[in-house]
Amino acid sequence: MARSAVSALLILLGCLLVPVSVLTVWVHDIVLDTDRYVATVAPLAKDPAIQDTAVDQVSEAVDIRHNSREVTADIAAWLRAHGLPDQAADTIEGLAPQLDSALDQAVRKVAAHIVHSEQFPAVWTGANRVAHTAVAGALTGKGGGPVGVQGHTVILNVGAAVDRVRQQLVDAGLPAVTGIPDIHQRLVLFHSDRLDTIRRSARLLDLAGNWLPALTVTLGGTGVLLARGRRRALAGAALGTAFASLALALALAVGRRYYLDHVPTSVLSQEAASVLFDTVVRFLRVTVLTVLVLGVVVALGAYLAGPGRLPSTVRGRAEILADSAARWGTARGVCTGRAGTWTADHRRGLTTAALLVPVAVFALWNHPTVLTVLLLVLVLLAALAVIALLAAMGRAGAHGR
Repeated sequence: MARSAVSALLILLGCLLVPVSVLTVWVHDIVLDTDRYVATVAPLAKDPAIQDTAVDQVSEAVDIRHNSREVTADIAAWLRAHGLPDQAADTIEGLAPQLDSALDQAVRKVAAHIVHSEQFPAVWTGANRVAHTAVAGALTGKGGGPVGVQGHTVILNVGAAVDRVRQQLVDAGLPAVTGIPDIHQRLVLFHSDRLDTIRRSARLLDLAGNWLPALTVTLGGTGVLLARGRRRALAGAALGTAFASLALALALAVGRRYYLDHVPTSVLSQEAASVLFDTVVRFLRVTVLTVLVLGVVVALGAYLAGPGRLPSTVRGRAEILADSAARWGTARGVCTGRAGTWTADHRRGLTTAALLVPVAVFALWNHPTVLTVLLLVLVLLAALAVIALLAAMGRAGAHGR
């Protein structure tokens, strides 16, 4: 009784840790890994919604409209000094709004040209690399850069970025932006009274990404081994894993809706926010779906290995098919010799080995996907079919003698 209770408890703990393990792997491998994060967001440089947002932000950062009133006032004063009637000078001075509009359109045109050029992806990935390295360092306590933490605030010095955009506009043929004063301001990236707690949590998740998945598998596997009915325990653990993954998928959908509802449109448009969120969590979704499919496949395999009517029928028909193929081959002179006889005598061990090999390959696979699971299932089915056929031909050869 105690053994069954401990088994059930371990399996339950393993299933409950599945969503946490998936999240820690994602945080460790994607969110806090600069190279993988940059590779993940690199395609966004050519996304229309992101490009439109970039044009808006560049245009706003390089705002030169405040110079137009000063320019028209200087021109009007100079003309008055040279005898131009006050009414005509006032008219020229009143052209400031039109000059504002013309300059704004010029800035947007040049900014759009820069954003849609072949050079923008390099600018995009470079900016993301610098920003991600600095933010990850601020959260985990590793590294440094233009981002720092002051009290409860994460800050970024944006002066260098604006200088670069301004120079690009000058090179593109808009020298008027040289009148923009140098900017050495710090941009607030994040502010929270619980910033210290968030930093500790980020460090913990970063560390947990190395051992929590292994702990989850160990707990579930130990629970299955302790169970009296291991096949049923394996099926239950697999189904629990699938349901835990489904719960995480639903939570991710809710989180997406919450994120989109709370992103100010002044910061990101709904289209840009959607594509940004979907891109960043893409590998998380792939992992969730992979674990879900894996759980269903393992549960189905454990069920088909059981004594039920349907599993027995499936296995029986597979054996009949193998025997028919063996008789067909034997009648045409195909003989496996000792290999077939040896396979028939050691079929149980060969079947166990055929099951363990895909498990080991999956465990060692770097970032497996649903296609990985399906491929390994096909390989397993092919191996089991070969074992069954060789065993059947070994039996047929023994009967023939």
